[in-house]
Amino acid sequence: MQTSLILASKSRARSQLLENAGLSFSCEAADIDERAAEKPLLEAGAPPEDIASILAQAKAMDVSARNPGKLVIGADQTLGSGDQRFNKPEDDAQARRQLLALAGKSHNLHSAVCCAKDGEILWEIVSTATLTMRSLTPEEVGQYMAQVGDAVRSSVGCYQLEGIGVQLFEKIEGDYFTILGLPLLPLLGYLRAEHGLLFGTATET
Repeated sequence: MQTSLILASKSRARSQLLENAGLSFSCEAADIDERAAEKPLLEAGAPPEDIASILAQAKAMDVSARNPGKLVIGADQTLGSGDQRFNKPEDDAQARRQLLALAGKSHNLHSAVCCAKDGEILWEIVSTATLTMRSLTPEEVGQYMAQVGDAVRSSVGCYQLEGIGVQLFEKIEGDYFTILGLPLLPLLGYLRAEHGLLFGTATET
């Protein structure tokens, strides 16, 4: 089915959020090297929330260039704890190190989402949530990783809050959808107000 709305991502979590909200859309992953794109930003000392915003825009613009006339949603999420910044782990060893580094501390998840059309960013927002992980022993981290398997490498924080990853935490402050990687309520508000998208149907003529 043809749709005028595209999610510039193959993220199952983000896709599921839009599906559950009743939107009709297609998915197309952006063709960008995220690590290469963020390298100069990190070297310049850009804060993690700015990096999330810039990468979200880069994804939306890349897909928009190949889909004239269509509205493209771009999203990105970064994680910072103190002076440390984390990316999705490349292997289980890195995931284990990251979980041990986050254990017993608070960290911030910065989720950016934007909309682009015909090579122009029309709207964007960055939302931040703060999560405090409980103290974890190396044995507990090992047990958790054994239980979640490959999913430990699928998110920047090595956890899915909607699953058993919630047991890693003692306190959460912020929007639930932000933690999942897509500030959904402001996005839906924009789509309704500016594009007439309501329950998956365009009300504008």
